[in-house]
Amino acid sequence: QVQLVESGGGSVQAGGSLRLSCTASESTVRHYCMGWFRQAPGKEREGVATISTDGSTAYAESMKGRFTISKDNDKSTLYLQMSSLEPEDTATYYCAAGISRWCTVYSGMNYWGKGTLVTVSS
Repeated sequence: QVQLVESGGGSVQAGGSLRLSCTASESTVRHYCMGWFRQAPGKEREGVATISTDGSTAYAESMKGRFTISKDNDKSTLYLQMSSLEPEDTATYYCAAGISRWCTVYSGMNYWGKGTLVTVSS
């Protein structure tokens, strides 16, 4: 069973930065496509960024240049570095894993964490 645990959420002012982490079951990050998704209050969940097993990345258009997804296969940990945060980035951020080796922000994912809340104030 794949387990995903997010951390690093919190409150930050607009323009600030945060780094989210997702600790996954052993070897998950190495062998699964991984991604970050978010859901704002009253809105549908949307893809933020994904990283495939070969390290290739994909981003939602509005996150390009502000967010960076990365992973440490040895630590089985996924990261999301967020900068230039805006109030519109306020959401619960979820870590997800997909059984495919390659995925995009539009891909269906198979396993989900419980999420970590990010609040950006103006």
